[in-house]
Amino acid sequence: MWPFKSLEQNYDAVAGDEEDLKTTASARRNGSKTRVAWIGVGSAIALFTLAGLAYHSLPSSVQTQETLDPSPKTNTPPTLPSDNSDRCPQRREWRTLPPSSQQSYISAVLCLRSLPSTLTPTSNKTAYDDFPWIHSHVGYFTHNSAPFLPWHRYFLHIYERTLREQCGYDGGLLYWDWTLDSGALEHSPVFDALTGFGGDGEVGGEITVGRSGRCLVDGPFVNVTADYYDVKLQPHCLSRGFRDLEGNLGHIDGHDISPESIEEVLGLNEYENFVALVESRVHDAIPFGIGVDFETFTAPYDPLFFLHHTQLDRLWWLWQQRQPDKGLTAYGGHKERHSMDLASLDDEINMRGLAPNIKVAQVMDVERQFLCYRY
Repeated sequence: MWPFKSLEQNYDAVAGDEEDLKTTASARRNGSKTRVAWIGVGSAIALFTLAGLAYHSLPSSVQTQETLDPSPKTNTPPTLPSDNSDRCPQRREWRTLPPSSQQSYISAVLCLRSLPSTLTPTSNKTAYDDFPWIHSHVGYFTHNSAPFLPWHRYFLHIYERTLREQCGYDGGLLYWDWTLDSGALEHSPVFDALTGFGGDGEVGGEITVGRSGRCLVDGPFVNVTADYYDVKLQPHCLSRGFRDLEGNLGHIDGHDISPESIEEVLGLNEYENFVALVESRVHDAIPFGIGVDFETFTAPYDPLFFLHHTQLDRLWWLWQQRQPDKGLTAYGGHKERHSMDLASLDDEINMRGLAPNIKVAQVMDVERQFLCYRY
């Protein structure tokens, strides 16, 4: 895990020893002594019930053009006491887990694919299908704007709680520290067929969707069907198509997510500049490298989406640590995609019925309010 760095220190990727993180956000705020042991992953307190939404089916390509309700009804969940750091579970890097814990996580993800949808409970859609639907309909509006990071932080929290409450998962979300693999991303352990998420699409196989999409041929998700390709109803096998910036297949370029690149991003002082470079440089490197389903707005069909975005959330957390005077309040830019309105901490994070809507201010501190997790 990356240790906390002062502004004078350079970024270093450290392969996964969670106890190397001696300074936490809680210690910085409260002036407490450095911790010497991480606290084990525990079950977070249940804070809200996932709300259903009366959609009768997932949308057609025409329905995806509808305008979102500008003033949706909300039911803001309660907040926890002001400081929960001692009982907040820790999110860990994928490769640091023993195989049994890796399998528990994958089993919980597969479990979601066997449960009925929250958004469309009378349809044949699953609880997992809800996440690409919400991301393509609501998360879309957060891209290239200020709420990109807070919206996805809450989205990840909902996914984590769903794994726990509906599938009995007892751990925290996991992240993929791709800086450790930036020299040869296609060889990352997350792509392992036995202990990971499977690798590239079938080499030389038939193109399924997109420019290089080919069906997965190994790993636990080989039989998964994605109903949509971005906003088009186009059922197909979950597909990947590794390629680098030159268009060469089978290789993923890791230059933009190297430790040096990440250090440059973390060195930015203003939130608006930080979030813009996180999305345009760091975020985009993985979807465009893995390709196909991952590079569309229905990217959550690929379960690696959640490990990738948990790592991005971790980068934001690290950046907040480097801003001791403003890290928990630094927020600005445009309110949403294609909008000229300015963003505010009082802006609402809309989940369109998947979960209660909340304010941006409620997700600024991961160890307070109702989020309650650590890196």
